[in-house]
Amino acid sequence: MTVQQDTLANGFRIVSEHMPGLESASIGIWVTAGGRHERIEQNGIAHFLEHMAFKGTERRTALEIAEAIEDVGGYINAYTSREVTAYYVRVLKDDVALALDVIGDIVLNPVFDQREIEIERGVILQEIGQALDTPDDVIFDWLQEQSYHNQPIGRTILGPSERVSSFSREDLSGFVGEHYGPGQMILAAAGAVDHDALVKMAEQMFGHMSPLVGNTYEAARFTGGEARQEKDLEQAHFALALEGPGYRKQEIYTAQIYASALGGGMSSRLFQEVREKRGLCYTIFAQAGAYADTGSTTIYAGTSGDQLAELAGITIDEMKRAAEDMSEEEVARARTQMKAGMLMGLESPSSRAERLARMVQVWNRVPKLEETVARIDAVTCADVRSFAEHMAATAPAALALYGPVSKAPSLAKLQERRAA
Repeated sequence: MTVQQDTLANGFRIVSEHMPGLESASIGIWVTAGGRHERIEQNGIAHFLEHMAFKGTERRTALEIAEAIEDVGGYINAYTSREVTAYYVRVLKDDVALALDVIGDIVLNPVFDQREIEIERGVILQEIGQALDTPDDVIFDWLQEQSYHNQPIGRTILGPSERVSSFSREDLSGFVGEHYGPGQMILAAAGAVDHDALVKMAEQMFGHMSPLVGNTYEAARFTGGEARQEKDLEQAHFALALEGPGYRKQEIYTAQIYASALGGGMSSRLFQEVREKRGLCYTIFAQAGAYADTGSTTIYAGTSGDQLAELAGITIDEMKRAAEDMSEEEVARARTQMKAGMLMGLESPSSRAERLARMVQVWNRVPKLEETVARIDAVTCADVRSFAEHMAATAPAALALYGPVSKAPSLAKLQERRAA
């Protein structure tokens, strides 16, 4: 399997990986235009735009977009994150040209019909309502807001309902004009694909576009803070975030190994101590997330209101203990889990295409898997202990609590326990 990469004269990037023996391909366009690229009055518009892309173009109605892909047995979808919006298709190898034509059409030629805008506005408002009714969705939005207070990267991707209710056709077109330039787009494909053919099609479809000037975003600042809402729920939801490295930092691998050892699986410290030994919860985990210029290690658990204080205290104690006695065996297990998860995830063309786009977005190149594995293997037990010490004692923190949380310790109390 060989990764190939090209860039058109206007900055549009194409990256692909041919996977021998496959009869299908995954192909998509990743646009560096997500939630963190919105001004406050635009909050939620990147996600709204993602929805509208499927609601009709100059050449196809919404039904014709769906039929074009599903008539050949394919699958089409999209998502919006804080840093990108992605539009992607999975098809058989003979339908790659069709897939790119459809994806290119919805990205370049949306009509933003007013009737469709109003219909989709209602759909998104229902999506917002559903998210607000889902505690473990709400709490992570609150945690993000407290981690990056009053910053674009800290705002919800869906946006508040009052803003979504007011977006106009001009607002949508304006966001496209600001952020959907060729230099912000990556065409990524994997599976039964021909790179040279992709480049030719991309030239015909996107070569006419003029580069955008600017398209910057506000640098992230981890502020920390606490959000707490008492509500009559069956469980109290607890989420703690600690500032970590961005994905361009070598320390990101240390952060991921630390999170895995701390709370990444059934053998992890938090799972064993909090769930298996003490029975304080059903779900508890830790994970390391990252953006271009910041990141965080997040710990989440759900428990009863009466047990929340105990759970929170044990969590801090386990973080401190990890800095003292994290073992070589635990680090080796976490490294192996990380590598296995990465390699298993790359067995599908969709996962490969996603990785290609992500790597090009991050480094403007695709590191070989061997390079990434080497970076993971280079993380030592001493590195993890040092990182654990920083997480336990000095890393800025944010806390979100939701449900019967009246007995939960405050962030200030948890900070005192960290310092003790």
